[in-house]
Amino acid sequence: MEQLKLFSGQVRRHLLTILIANNLVIFVGWWMGQRWFNLDFNSLFISLLIVALIDSILFSLTSTYILTKPIKLVAQAILHISPDEGGVAAPEQSATSLGKDMVSKLCNEIYRIANVAQTVSADNAAAMPDLRTNFIANRLPLPLIVLSKKLDIIFANEAALKYLRYSAEDITGKSVYSALDLSFTTTDTFDTWYSQAKTNSVAADHFWRRVRLKLADQKTPVLFDLAAYYNKDNSSGYEILLTMFDHTHEYSQDEQAMNFVALAVHELRTPLTLLRGYIDALDEELSNQLSSEQADFLKKMEASAQQLSAFVSNILNVSRVDNDQLLFKLSKEDWADIVTAAANDMSLQAQLRGIKLTLQIQPNLPPVGVDRVTVYEVLINLLDNAIKYSDKSKEIIIKSSLTKDGFVETTVQDFGIGVPEAIMTNLFDKFYRSHRNVLRVGGTGLGLYLSKAIISGHGGNIWVRSKEGQGSAFSFTVLPFSRLADEQKNKDNGDIIRSAHGWIKNHSYYRR
Repeated sequence: MEQLKLFSGQVRRHLLTILIANNLVIFVGWWMGQRWFNLDFNSLFISLLIVALIDSILFSLTSTYILTKPIKLVAQAILHISPDEGGVAAPEQSATSLGKDMVSKLCNEIYRIANVAQTVSADNAAAMPDLRTNFIANRLPLPLIVLSKKLDIIFANEAALKYLRYSAEDITGKSVYSALDLSFTTTDTFDTWYSQAKTNSVAADHFWRRVRLKLADQKTPVLFDLAAYYNKDNSSGYEILLTMFDHTHEYSQDEQAMNFVALAVHELRTPLTLLRGYIDALDEELSNQLSSEQADFLKKMEASAQQLSAFVSNILNVSRVDNDQLLFKLSKEDWADIVTAAANDMSLQAQLRGIKLTLQIQPNLPPVGVDRVTVYEVLINLLDNAIKYSDKSKEIIIKSSLTKDGFVETTVQDFGIGVPEAIMTNLFDKFYRSHRNVLRVGGTGLGLYLSKAIISGHGGNIWVRSKEGQGSAFSFTVLPFSRLADEQKNKDNGDIIRSAHGWIKNHSYYRR
């Protein structure tokens, strides 16, 4: 404290000297202007104003340098001992006349505290417990994996080794990313959670359902729920704990049921294709010979065939998503052309309900990098939902524009029954349907789930804004082709191959 009082006195004396010198310069300038140069009042006033401005700038720069020098030296001492700032030299404590004793005292205290911290850290490291000898950790019936700050596997208990078909030597020391090929059902992955936790939290935990892990010696993956606990800079070095809750049997039954449905639905494709072909042929050959009632029947047959075709595609693609077999070939496409084609194909269903589809597409949109077939299905699903839930409303608006962030955003807006706020977060879950509308409107609860998987695989986002009784607006984004990573582009044709699960894995997206 004595050095601080001395420093405060030096600062006061320095500032007083500066103020006296500043006023003296102005006084001398005024005296010289009157006695030597015989300036009139206006000229003298302007001259003194200029002198005062220059004087203030010079004195402020000098004072800033002198007064902040002690702070810079102390900051340099802190950076010198910081492990994250390698290469910063120790400060020259005698480089300042102002607060020299205080700087010397603070720097010595900083070095002493750093030495104590280093000693404590070394002692903690020497005393770090070996989890291999920990009875509770090894006998825990659930698989337990412990990760270091670098996300290397420090420890896996006996249950984890048995579950993963690894030996301790095979897994210890490996990165969790190379040892565990995890896939998550949404963009909420372990990697995204850990990135947020280490930035914003000292301690955090999280839980994921239906995580998929491919084992090296098995074709069939294991399925489980995953719990994670994070403790920043844990003194024992155990930064993350992972616990697995096996549900392979239950989740596999769901997938097998879905695969059976997909197999059954696949058999519908051939007769459905023939049916649509016959309907098109009838429309072309007999459209001028049919009565208005017969023409109406034919339109309804065509609309029903379109709905059945969309249903078949949804079932098959959901099965591909769940089995990591839905691949996207992203190519350079005209977005306005895709949106217009989807709207034209759904116009017949809309007409049968007396609904008008209005396109509002921003001119000169940049080409997008999309898989035309699957992203077309997203538009069809959203338009089909909008038509179903329009109720008495007679218009649906499809908007496409370029956002400030450089994404191409598309919104399908209806003015129908809307979505209750309480169920908004569940809309994109597989098989989810609102209990209020399940009897009023037909559907499988797969369209939005599939749409989310497809848009995530394209590197975009999908969301909904809705108010009950006023309609809903489903929006999603896709990337312009120019923004796709250059290193992912095939030099021959510019295509990029992605997987639905591949995009949301820990490793971001990868080439197939």
